[in-house]
Order: sequence, then C-alpha cells, then structure tokens
Amino acid sequence: QLQAFGGGLVQAGGSLRLSCAASGSIFSNYAGGWFRQAPGKEREFVAAIRWDGGSTDYAASVKGRFTISRDNVKKTLFLQMNSLKPEDTAVYYCALGTSLVMVQRGAVINSWGQGTQVTVSS
Repeated sequence: QLQAFGGGLVQAGGSLRLSCAASGSIFSNYAGGWFRQAPGKEREFVAAIRWDGGSTDYAASVKGRFTISRDNVKKTLFLQMNSLKPEDTAVYYCALGTSLVMVQRGAVINSWGQGTQVTVSS
C-alpha cells in the first residue's frame, strides 16, 4: 500500500527528501505521517499532516528541521529533512491514519512495510 524511498547516507548538517507513494484508492481522505526506528529502540513518531495538508505536527526532536507535505493528486507524502544529525539515523516509515491525532498516537491503518534507511555520519 505504501512505499517509502529516498533514504541514503548523508553527512551531519546535510539534507534528504523522503517520499512515500501510495497505491490503491485510499490516500487523500487520510492523515499521513512519518515514523522512524533506530537500532535497539522503539519506533517513534516524527511528523504528521492532515488529509488536506492544512495542519501539521512534529516531534520536538525534529521541529524546525523537518517539513512534512503531501500531494493528493500524486498520492504521495514527503518529508524534507534539513540540518540532519547523527541521532536522526534510523529506518523511516510512512503511514496513514483516520486523523492527525490518530497518526500521532501511532494508530495507523497500513502495515509498516520495509521503510527507507537514513544514515547520518558525524
């Protein structure tokens, strides 16, 4: 249903843009979000966006550095990541939920899939 891509290896201070393509008929009516999981840690919320893009929310650790956006025509979510830090290293996953709040809580409607690896070197 959802396929995340765009990860890679980048130096600290650099930027990456992740994309998440949705297949099937559902996308535009659902809130979207990004999560990440670092080795040995729990999966954590990163960012969420309302179905129409009118509202967004971010984890405190990425606020001011990451920007979530969406294109409902292309059924794609984006995560622009700037000023990357080594602690941003993780596998990043995208997700859909019935509302922005539900996404924030991790109550998503899709399976997590493989995600995309982001590695930030110091």
